Amino acid sequence: MEEVGRITRAAGVVSFFTLLSRLAGLLRDMVIGYLFGAQGTADAFFVAFRIPNLLRRLTAEGALTAGFIPVFTDCLTNRGKAEAMRVARIVFTFLGLFLAVLTLLGMLFAAPLTQLFAPGFLADRGKFGLTVFLTRLMFPYVFFVSLVALAMGVLNSLRHFMAPALSPVLLNLSIICCAILFSPWMEIPVISLGYGVLLGGVAQLLLQLPYLSRQGFTYSPDFHFKDPVLKRLLFLMGPTFIGAAVYQINVLVSTIFASMLPEGSVSYLYYADRLLQFPLGIFAVALGTAALPSFSSLVAKKEYDELKLGLSYSLRLVNFFSLPATMGLMIVSVPIFSLLFQRGAFDASATLGTAQALIYFSFGLWGFSGTKLVVPVFYAMEDTKTPVWVAFWSFVLNLFSSLILMGEITAGPDANMLARTVAAISQNVGLFSLGHGGLALATSISATFNFLVLLFILSRRLGRFPLGEFFLSFVRNLFNSLLMALPLVFIVRSVDWVGTERSLLTHGVIFLLLLGLGILLYLALSFLLRCPEWPIIREIGRKMTR
Repeated sequence: MEEVGRITRAAGVVSFFTLLSRLAGLLRDMVIGYLFGAQGTADAFFVAFRIPNLLRRLTAEGALTAGFIPVFTDCLTNRGKAEAMRVARIVFTFLGLFLAVLTLLGMLFAAPLTQLFAPGFLADRGKFGLTVFLTRLMFPYVFFVSLVALAMGVLNSLRHFMAPALSPVLLNLSIICCAILFSPWMEIPVISLGYGVLLGGVAQLLLQLPYLSRQGFTYSPDFHFKDPVLKRLLFLMGPTFIGAAVYQINVLVSTIFASMLPEGSVSYLYYADRLLQFPLGIFAVALGTAALPSFSSLVAKKEYDELKLGLSYSLRLVNFFSLPATMGLMIVSVPIFSLLFQRGAFDASATLGTAQALIYFSFGLWGFSGTKLVVPVFYAMEDTKTPVWVAFWSFVLNLFSSLILMGEITAGPDANMLARTVAAISQNVGLFSLGHGGLALATSISATFNFLVLLFILSRRLGRFPLGEFFLSFVRNLFNSLLMALPLVFIVRSVDWVGTERSLLTHGVIFLLLLGLGILLYLALSFLLRCPEWPIIREIGRKMTR
């Protein structure tokens, strides 16, 4: 039970600072939406930003962090802090050299990368050229933010969660400031966002340094690349890198398909995904971040009964939070984009298009959340291969689901072979015409499949895992969420959220009442039906207010 308490306290800390980060991110997206809407230049920025983000997740958050924390924790537990810090210096040196080369190559091959990610942009040379320029401008962000992710791995392993969780706030504030201060003075205003991303990467790294120093980490180059611990880390990273690559290929596929849909589709998916990340970051990512060091420590000590208890506890929290959040996002999809984004260049059609994407993304919130907790258990057990295989089949499912759900697409005369191939296939297998909504729904289907398969495999591997208790929790919380949703749907349908006569003040008050009513109804139902998660939530609240 000791590790359960640690997970609870750590999740509370991470949730709080992640909430600050998500609020800053929401403000950032509101600023971007106001200045650039869902137009061609916004599409260019979102694609260009996605390229270094993909590589960041491959080199850092995807492979490195997942492999590093179990290895670092094992060193910390069995060989002492001094040895763990020595290993960290070797990894920092190795990663820094690798990232420097990767950054230079990325800047050099920005045009082919853009053509790969957005073949549909070739029909508009101006849009394609802008995307290439922004990709080249923002590529050094990979270098800085990957080192940030490694620093986060060290700090999280030492049970310091505040600075890593606060770090993304600096990125969001940098983008906001550059957009507001510099965009009016630039010939192409959207370029100001690229400078904001670059500045944000530097600021995030600088934030971690004093906290690393306080934990006893002092950096000096260490070129002992033949160290067996580094070899072990690279061995673990191999399959993890492939697994992260499979996930990012999913993102790549969606971007390629969206670039071939009507203008604004890339932006619709971006804004919707950003809003989905709000509950996902506050609850699921916070739990996963807090749980990985605890899971790694339990595996190092071979305390598997405690591991099963901690995982079961965390998964029931996923049910409790993600299911009502799913219902809530679907119900308020139009109201929230109308209130937060519908102004300036972001018009009513953008609100409706983005709301459609959010509704379909919301179906996958439960699967996304569960995966954030189940995968760290495999990593803690130093099994990086199983998540790779499951992720591969999830990718295959996402690919075919996208082609079936988005409908027929056409390729222009300047389209490359990839775009023409995708268009030809879609005209033969496209059974529905959901457009960008189909891409979001395919992602949700894939995420749910990924979670359920991983959970089934893990339950068999751990033995006597309380799987029935987890699904009973799912049914109970789903029932409560559906009851909560009924009055909210009635209220939302009685208001015109996107009309020209809308009142922001009146609609804002109605929205806040909706939010408060939904939370109160769900908590009241959970209390009246004596849900076992209720004492857990009360305990989290008590520990967060200490």
